[in-house]
Amino acid sequence: MRSDHFPEVADRSLHRSEAPTVELPIQRRPHPDAASDLRSRSALSVEVTGGRLEARRDPRGTGPRLVGVDVARGIALLGMIAVHALVGITDDGAPTTSYMTFGGRSAALFAVLTGVAFAFMTRRRRVRPGAEARAAAAALGARACGLLLIGLALGWTDPEIAAVIMPYYAVMFVLAIPLVLLPTGILVGSAVLLVVGVPALSQLIRPALPQPALTNPGFSDLFSDPLGLLSELTLTGAYPALPWLAYLCVGIAVGRARLSSVRTALALLIGGTAAAVAATALSAWLLGPLGGYARIAAATPAAELAEAPRVADFVAISPEGVTPTSTWWWLATVAPHSGTPLDLAQTIGSALAVLGAALLLAHVGRPVAARLLGHLLRPLAAAGSMTLTLYVLSLLFMNSPLDEFEALPGYLFQIVMAMTIAVVWRKAVGRGPLEAALSILATAAGNRVRRDAGDGDPTARARASAAAHERGPTS
Repeated sequence: MRSDHFPEVADRSLHRSEAPTVELPIQRRPHPDAASDLRSRSALSVEVTGGRLEARRDPRGTGPRLVGVDVARGIALLGMIAVHALVGITDDGAPTTSYMTFGGRSAALFAVLTGVAFAFMTRRRRVRPGAEARAAAAALGARACGLLLIGLALGWTDPEIAAVIMPYYAVMFVLAIPLVLLPTGILVGSAVLLVVGVPALSQLIRPALPQPALTNPGFSDLFSDPLGLLSELTLTGAYPALPWLAYLCVGIAVGRARLSSVRTALALLIGGTAAAVAATALSAWLLGPLGGYARIAAATPAAELAEAPRVADFVAISPEGVTPTSTWWWLATVAPHSGTPLDLAQTIGSALAVLGAALLLAHVGRPVAARLLGHLLRPLAAAGSMTLTLYVLSLLFMNSPLDEFEALPGYLFQIVMAMTIAVVWRKAVGRGPLEAALSILATAAGNRVRRDAGDGDPTARARASAAAHERGPTS
């Protein structure tokens, strides 16, 4: 029913002393000029050595990965495929358990991890204005262009199977460029404002905006209705970029924390769970005892209500990225892909909880348990390291004559194939092919800005030369 994805995540900023249980070998200290840090890093294999989970450097690559982040993204991939492949709505119009479990949450997890990736790319600190900021903007802009091209190339796919998210992500990447310049405290405050303010603003102005097509946009849409497409990608579509900036703010702030710490992982798990539970409970109170369901039913035509057996079911299945604007009581729901304040809070919480749990897995100390976890996590982390490639393969498969499976067998088939492809590819090649393509674009754009800055600034030129020497031929 929906699609969620995220380009590759990597972290070269973690030193061995920061990761007592996840071994992240580093051969070179990064140069302090962060203009060189917007390159994608290589994938690592996950192995069990001495009773511990370890992240091993791929000999073809240049930097280590935090295994727990890849595991979290692998979990999100399982959820994404479940939303696509499994039945989301029963014949009588009620949402299924799989849809209520994975719908919206896998998308949110990918989006939060996108923010974590931005933090990793900028060495887990605020980007300085000047040449460093211009290089960051160029690299992120290049990635946005690459994602837009891939997304528009998939415009022929059936939106009833999956709404292609890449064009929305392209807009999010552009809107997120200023975020890497902000201090962590302001990022957190911005996330709160986005969670509370943007859904209300959207509810207010969407009646005056063009109705979204809710199709997968193609290249022709760039020329036939560019303003309508921009409106859909930012506010009215399946994954509106403006409210989703809250996920990126949270992710960047979290990515700047010491994710190798047990304390940080526990805080994410406990705090995220508390936020998700609180948002869900508040929604239930507003819609039930306070009469929210009744107010929504009163503002909805009877013919639409008849599409579901209960008002609660109707509310759960109605949002398509945003809620109807018939009444402000819609903002009280936590329905998947509703984009309400409580939905954003709940899905941010669930994303942080999953990330915290995945990071904690790396701290299992007992040899037998660690060895077992290592074998279980290897394919999951491998899949999580190349989700863009696997996402596109999943879309192509489900829109082809090859997909003749029933729902559950088809889901299991995709999971097995995704993990098999990921494990084999990572061992033989390393980085996923689409991830590598975006990396080349980002590296070229960042290098161009650095060269231009260095031509007029001897100090910047010397720093760029030193950074190039440190990177070596494998970069």
